[in-house]
Amino acid sequence: MNTTRILNVDILSLTQKDLLSSLQKGVLITPNVDHLVKLQRDKEFYEVYQQAKWVVCDSKILYLLSKLLKHPLPEAIPGSSFFTAFYLHHKDNPNCKIFLLGAKEGVAQKAMEEINQRVGRQIVVGAHSPSFGFEKNEDECKELIDIVNKSGANVLLVGVGAPKQEKWIMKYRDRMPGVDVFMALGATIDFEAGTLKRAPVFWQKIGMEWLYRCMKEPKRLFKRYFVDDMQFFYYFTKQLLGIYKNPFGK
Repeated sequence: MNTTRILNVDILSLTQKDLLSSLQKGVLITPNVDHLVKLQRDKEFYEVYQQAKWVVCDSKILYLLSKLLKHPLPEAIPGSSFFTAFYLHHKDNPNCKIFLLGAKEGVAQKAMEEINQRVGRQIVVGAHSPSFGFEKNEDECKELIDIVNKSGANVLLVGVGAPKQEKWIMKYRDRMPGVDVFMALGATIDFEAGTLKRAPVFWQKIGMEWLYRCMKEPKRLFKRYFVDDMQFFYYFTKQLLGIYKNPFGK
């Protein structure tokens, strides 16, 4: 499968339609500008990317900037809208059984109810909202793995924020042998539950969904978007000039 390299990440060059028809096994992660900045400093996060089978462009900004490269991406595939398309694509597939892990207490359960009602069957077979800092508690992680395994799910969506969700999946995926597809999809559970609203379609189309979200959650997102993520444009300019170097030398 063809890829487009942005900084030190090879992003699959495919459409949402391609992904829906191909995604049967493996780990799906969805790089955006924030991921690309973190991947310049966090070696563990970088190694997670090397192990993921499905690395798909989540960001309209990355999609638009890829047009400046030799091999531009065909489209952006935002993780939150992709997940909706995924379960609707599989609504009549009895072998698709999803587990939702993430969000605040009660939100994953609400998302499960909303999705199952929309689909008309119990496509989501389990949901759990872990405690804050759960990834540092081995006992809780073991309990979560047991819950997922007992649910019979073969698709696991983890939405606890990057890079926590991606690292957790890679650390524990081998202990969930019944799961074929792992998805690291951030705020998707909140969107499905209706506790967090996506930007209007116009904002999405012009690549400004990030600004809409920042206006809704300024305390949490202002520094991320207007300080940390601005570094991406420095690195990307270096790539365009042919002087960017992967900090991890690979």
